[in-house]
Parts: sequence; structure tokens; C-alpha cells
Amino acid sequence: MPTAALLLRGGVARATLSGMNPEPYLAWAILGVILVIAELVTGTFYLVMLGVAAFGASAAAYLGYGLPIQSIVAGLVAAAGAYWVHLYRAKSATEQMRQVDAGNPGTFENWVDQGARLARVRYRGALWDAQVDGEQAPQPGSVVYVVSTHGNTLRVSPKHPG
Repeated sequence: MPTAALLLRGGVARATLSGMNPEPYLAWAILGVILVIAELVTGTFYLVMLGVAAFGASAAAYLGYGLPIQSIVAGLVAAAGAYWVHLYRAKSATEQMRQVDAGNPGTFENWVDQGARLARVRYRGALWDAQVDGEQAPQPGSVVYVVSTHGNTLRVSPKHPG
């Protein structure tokens, strides 16, 4: 049975359990579990890949490989996983749904800054800030069409998109 001991190293007290030497594969596995649990809080998938990398290093340690090999396995799995997550997120970003407002008409109200192509547009019963596309300058009361939305700003065009 392990016995508890208090060691003084460099003037700092440290508690140890004599006779207990945790296995490296167990330390890697615990790190992997901690990273996966942390991922549940963030939702980015990157921590899952780091957790999987720690599990890979745990497997290498269990098979008897030394720390350099364990570290290389963890690094390679983490790099491959992070690259896969990056590709997955980039692919998902390009496959986003068409904006609900795109193509809908609005009424041009007035210019805020004609040189910067910033205007006010009445859309869905409210006034919106808008960035006007194209060279054509709409007149107050003319119909413009929503191209996209960026936060609370519409991108509009005097010509119907599509």
C-alpha cells in the first residue's frame, strides 16, 4: 500500500505517494478526457482533435514507446485533425443557405453619403442602413433589391439580382 510523504524541495513542501508511479498512457488518457470535456463547453471541434491526439499518444505509451514517439504521435494526430477541422469548416462556410432577404424589394429613401454609396432604405416597414451596389444612383422612392445582409446593414442594388 502506498504511503504518503511530505518532501521539501527547494524550500517548498510537496506531497507525494511513495510507491505510486502513474503510467504515461494513463496521463495521456486523462489529458484526452479533459480536452474532450472542455470541447463540450466551446463547440469548436479543435479541442476534440487535441483530445484524440492525446488518446493516440496514450496508445503509443501503452504499446511501450518512449516519450519522443508519444509526442510525435500526438503532434501528427493533432496537426492532421486541426487541418481536417479547418477544411470541414471552410467547406461548411461555402455551403451556407441563401439569405432569406436576397431578392426582396425595398424603397430607397435617401443618401447618407453618396460618395461612399451609403443610404437609408425602407424594408419590411423599417428604415435600414444600406450599401448601394453599382454605378446607378437611385432616386428617393425608387425600388431597390436586397442582395445580402451584413449585420444590420443591407447590400442593395437598383437591378433585380439573379
